[in-house]
Amino acid sequence: MLTGKDQSMPPKPSKATAKKIQQRITDAELFLFLATANSRASRWCPWEIGYADSGKRNIYIIPTHDDKVTYGNEYLELYPKIDESNVGGGMKQYAVFEPDSSTGSRLSMAALG
Repeated sequence: MLTGKDQSMPPKPSKATAKKIQQRITDAELFLFLATANSRASRWCPWEIGYADSGKRNIYIIPTHDDKVTYGNEYLELYPKIDESNVGGGMKQYAVFEPDSSTGSRLSMAALG
């Protein structure tokens, strides 16, 4: 049965949990943060972003929204985001938006690099 949880993580958060998360962030080339209602309420997520930022990882926020709310906190606006954009021909594509910019660059691996 698939639970959606990482089975290698301890069932109760501990120092071992933090060490595993730190190692995975250190090993990653990119840090993608899916901004949802749950991640916004998490106590761990701000710590994870801070750790990734201290290691100079490429951090990108992927905002989500429902009918009323776009999820994210103020500190998320410090990082580029990946979102839908009408880039050429009115077709929806994904683009990377730098902080405080309404114009995005079409998403490609080079744009993330």
